[in-house]
Amino acid sequence: MKNFHRTLVLGASVVALAGCGADEIVSPGTTAPINVDITNPPAPTPTPTPGATLVQPAASCPQVNGSDQLLDQATISGPTGEYRVCQLPSTFTADANLPQIDGLVYRIFGQVNVGQDLGATPTAGENSVELSIEPGVILVAANRSFLVVQRGNTIRANGTATNPIIWTATDNVRGTLTDESQGQWGGVVLLGRAPVSDCRTGGANTPGNPNPNCEQELEGTDVVTLFGGQVADDSSGSFTFNQIRFSGFELEPDNELQSLTTGGVGSGTTISNVMSFNSSDDGVEFFGGQFNARNLAVIGASDDSLDVDTGAQVNLETVLVAQRNSTGDHMIELDSDNSAQRPADAIPRTNLQINNFTFLQGMGRDTAVRARGGVALSLTNGVMSIQRDRTAADGNTCFRLDEQGNVDNFQIDSVVANCGVDPFAGLAAGTEAAVNAGSNNDLGFDITLNGAVNGANENAHPSFDATVRSSFFTDFGYVGAIESDIDENFGDWTCNSATLDFGSATGACTSLPGA
Repeated sequence: MKNFHRTLVLGASVVALAGCGADEIVSPGTTAPINVDITNPPAPTPTPTPGATLVQPAASCPQVNGSDQLLDQATISGPTGEYRVCQLPSTFTADANLPQIDGLVYRIFGQVNVGQDLGATPTAGENSVELSIEPGVILVAANRSFLVVQRGNTIRANGTATNPIIWTATDNVRGTLTDESQGQWGGVVLLGRAPVSDCRTGGANTPGNPNPNCEQELEGTDVVTLFGGQVADDSSGSFTFNQIRFSGFELEPDNELQSLTTGGVGSGTTISNVMSFNSSDDGVEFFGGQFNARNLAVIGASDDSLDVDTGAQVNLETVLVAQRNSTGDHMIELDSDNSAQRPADAIPRTNLQINNFTFLQGMGRDTAVRARGGVALSLTNGVMSIQRDRTAADGNTCFRLDEQGNVDNFQIDSVVANCGVDPFAGLAAGTEAAVNAGSNNDLGFDITLNGAVNGANENAHPSFDATVRSSFFTDFGYVGAIESDIDENFGDWTCNSATLDFGSATGACTSLPGA
């Protein structure tokens, strides 16, 4: 997990955003444009499939509202055809819509901002900006490029179940990526005005002594970018039916950006049906804020699949995580404000609740679920398949809870896993007691999954009515993310890979759909 930092450079400079070390996001301060020539693809271009109908390039770039026009960057070719490349402005200063046009991709170059930071508190007449993206749109990027929805502004990126929005790397168009490719570009960042536990000024939030001006800084150069505030129901817009592929560009070891990052995002935000594929850092990371999200697929992340930090209050339902055998860390890493300079009782405390999930852990990976910093964690109706040597006494831990506060706030019901000979680390005795205090938990379970779909043993296991934990949750009547058909929640809006084949009509993650 990371304390959220960024370097921002004005003018034509390209800015990089990344995770630094175990707990921060920081930029190396790139000050010169990164020139990426996408008009001359590398040779040889992959051979198109015989008999395929190739995509033809759009004639021109569409017009958008105001002065923030798109820049025509000629065309790019690959095995699915040829595409017109339309580069986004560095900042959207007025509402804009990106239409889906056959034979056209939108290019993210450097840091692309949706609006400017409008502060922690809404004001009358503020010049908020909304970026709308139509179903089926493909956005491409390379190197240190990423998109940020600044605080007080919104995005409406709403695909459909059969026509998702795809955020991917330029080389995905060229067809040169594989199921092991990652770190090709930055990712998507959503910022908002909801509470966070880290305060840049005025002292930390603590019980009985709240800091009304608590906001977190994305540290960098002279340009300061902030997130957080006191607007719990703040909206950063809606983000549904989106694939984010090959993201998390590495600036240096442990300096990366993941597929989807949120900072201070509020409960007015809609997040659902999101796929993270092959992020070179975390799959998704949530800093502070409070929101609900449903139908989340995190496939092939190189660090933690789900990383939740600095006071985030998040409910997730129907979550599918699959690691590659070649890389990956925790399935869940959960932290609160663990800075030595701030009090241990800083609020809000991180609180993650997940209902109906399936975790497929890769061979030889680390502890599946780790919690520290006095967080609260609730897991219901889960299936955890741990693929490693379960005869060894070390390296096969399912749960590591590092402080007593984590144990005291750990609720687990109807979770099954094949944890092996020693399921617990950290405060092992207390963790085991918490698991035993829950209902219908079995950490020595005989997993019969068919890929990610429940087998007979999973569907015979009693479920837990998670609606007692949150009104957002659904009582599905089964454990795991998928009862009998992967199309139930993860149909054609996902993409297929060697890590996990969804049987999606969108096709392979290494290709573009529609050819």
